[in-house]
Amino acid sequence: MTTALTRKHFLQGAAAAAAALVNPRAALAQPAAATTRNHAMPLTPNWDKTFPKSAKVDHRKVTFSNRYGISLAADLYLPRNTGGRKLAALAVCGPFGAVKEQSSGLYAQTLAERGYVAVAFDPSFTGESGGEPRNVASPDINTEDVSAAVDFLGLQPFVDRERIGVVGICGWGGIALNAVAVDKRVKAVVASTMYDMSRVMSKGYNDSVTAEQRAQALAQLSRQRWLDAEKGSPAYDPPLNELKGGEAQFLVDYHDYYKKPRGFHPRAVNSNGSWTVTTPLSFMNMPLMTYIDEIAPRPLLLIHGEKAHSRYFAETAFAAAAQPKDLMIIKGASHVDLYDRMDKIPFDAIAAFFDKSLNGNLP
Repeated sequence: MTTALTRKHFLQGAAAAAAALVNPRAALAQPAAATTRNHAMPLTPNWDKTFPKSAKVDHRKVTFSNRYGISLAADLYLPRNTGGRKLAALAVCGPFGAVKEQSSGLYAQTLAERGYVAVAFDPSFTGESGGEPRNVASPDINTEDVSAAVDFLGLQPFVDRERIGVVGICGWGGIALNAVAVDKRVKAVVASTMYDMSRVMSKGYNDSVTAEQRAQALAQLSRQRWLDAEKGSPAYDPPLNELKGGEAQFLVDYHDYYKKPRGFHPRAVNSNGSWTVTTPLSFMNMPLMTYIDEIAPRPLLLIHGEKAHSRYFAETAFAAAAQPKDLMIIKGASHVDLYDRMDKIPFDAIAAFFDKSLNGNLP
């Protein structure tokens, strides 16, 4: 398989985390662009988000551990003037390769303004959260991260643990759906501008990867494990979201969010780093949507942009899910618009969905 064919048939950068599939031969030979390090980063006390702080919400930094003993860093957003009532709560995360100071924090703060306790967290191995090596993802551990956030919320005295929902954005939309399918404590879920990371890593963008190409990619990624083992640390892909000219519009959109003041954050993999070369391995063998129908009878809301290159992920997930479910297509919106464009993200509809799903039986 030539490099030209690989670039044509693989992701062509459609998902940053699947960069090893774009040109696995080149990735195999690529020297490490980063090295692992002892992760002792303290929680940043200052407001360092990519969005302004709301005067309607109280904010605090918190930590909690997942089932694997990894400490997760998070931002907790609380509505003011709650009158001592126990509130419904939301666990929020995404996009894939982002940090809580970006899109997930914006969603969490905005929904806190609408009366919800909301926690936005950094996934294991990224941001301010723990885990070594850095900048690696796992369909299992990251699914567990969502449930760990539910653990945390359910232990708070101001949260009604029978009224907890989840919001997943971009690649964490798919991970959120996987988590909610197995975690029956969650009563409702929203996936916004959803990516199925296992599908795109195993099949490429628009399912264009052939069985032969998949087998070759897996063989090369498997051999990379020996190189990593010999070195004692993982190799990393080239820096993400850098433009050289001629890229597809959605790649330009990623760059305009992650690399520019609009959404840049120094701790984000997508802004200032890259994934380990072998990150796709476990995703390629663990389909996240396998049990999506088991979310039912709890309600599911999928939100996607009309012009998003990733729209087919939401449409396929919607078809596979059981009722009750809804798919909301946002007119004129691209994939990245639903990261932070307040005139595009349907926060009123999201709040109404959770109001009905989590608060509908209240007197």
